[in-house]
Order: sequence, then C-alpha cells, then structure tokens
Amino acid sequence: MAGRDLFVFVALTVISSMMAPKARGNSEGDALYALRRSLSDPDNILQSWDPNLVNPCTWFHITCNQDNHVTRVDLGNSNLSGHLVPELGKLEHLQYLELYKNKIQGSIPVELGNLKSLISLDLYNNNISGTIPLALGKLKYLVFLRLNDNQLTGPIPSTLASISSLKVVDVSNNFLCGTIPTTGPFEHIPLNNFENNPRLEGPELQGLASYDKNCS
Repeated sequence: MAGRDLFVFVALTVISSMMAPKARGNSEGDALYALRRSLSDPDNILQSWDPNLVNPCTWFHITCNQDNHVTRVDLGNSNLSGHLVPELGKLEHLQYLELYKNKIQGSIPVELGNLKSLISLDLYNNNISGTIPLALGKLKYLVFLRLNDNQLTGPIPSTLASISSLKVVDVSNNFLCGTIPTTGPFEHIPLNNFENNPRLEGPELQGLASYDKNCS
C-alpha cells in the first residue's frame, strides 16, 4: 500500500472509530456502568456490561426500544450485593427496574423519581434501608411498586396517593411507621400488603388522625 493510501486508510479508520457510539459516551451506558461498579457480582451476571461495546443494548439483562433507549433492567435473583446509585435516574425511558431477591443495601436514591416512564419498580427481598423517597410520587405511569421484605423506615409517602395508575403496592415486612394512606390507589390495596411493620398504624382516618402519627 502506497504511503498516501496508507495515510488515508489510517485516517478513515480513526475517524470511523471516533464516530462509532460507545456505551461510555452514552448517558444510559454511563448510568448502568455506575451501577455495575457499585455492585458485587460473584456469579458474573454483569460480565457482558462492557463500556467499550457499541451501546448498553448489547448487554445481557438489558432491553432497549427501537431507538436504542434502555427500557428494562432485569437483574432479579442474581446474587448481587452493594447499593443503588443516583445515576439510575438518568434512564428516562426505563419502564421496568427489576432488582428483587438480591442482597442490595443502602437507600433508594431520590433520583429514581426522575424515571418518568417507569411502570414497575421491584426492589423486594433485599436489605435496603432508609426511607421511601417522596420523589417516587412523580412516577405518573407507575403500576407496580414492590418494596416488601427490606429494612425501610419512615412513613409511606402521601405523594404516592396521587399516582392514579398504581395498582400494586407492597411494603410489608419493613419497619415503616405512621398510618396507611386510604385515598387514590390505596383504596384498593389489600391490608396484608402493609403487614409486619410494627410501628405502622391502621388506615388513616381523615381528620381524626395525623398522617405522621407514631412516626418521629
């Protein structure tokens, strides 16, 4: 190959590599890779989460739509430990966040309230502590909220009662306090979905019991 042709070939190769989208240059890829770094993964479930691949849509346990936006994270029952990261709030097209039956600790990032497309938030059967963020009340398309069997404290946010799409709420087997909301979607949530929270009172009586009763 002549010198000039070789120069052109090398130049085109460099330009091509620079133009190819990389997961690390993609905010969704960056967010998911931040999650990977925060988790211990003894079974190598996240081995395919390579930031040098074209985009996170090629990673196992990730589903994307036709526009290559992440819509599902399916990591339930994967023997993962560690904590959630605020970067998850950047997955604005995410519809399903499935992290149930792991050993995840720490708190629920308030940034999850930015997941405006979220339908299902399944964090049950972990070791998650702290409070349920008020910001989850911004998830206007949320249908499933399963936070049972964790170490959560504080009240059930009244903001959740404004989510008309909410059909399933399970916060049983935690350490929540206060009273159980009764308005909006909570009218149809069975009481056993709130059981085994020693400091959680029965359904709130409008005008008769303050919302944060027994929840200091």
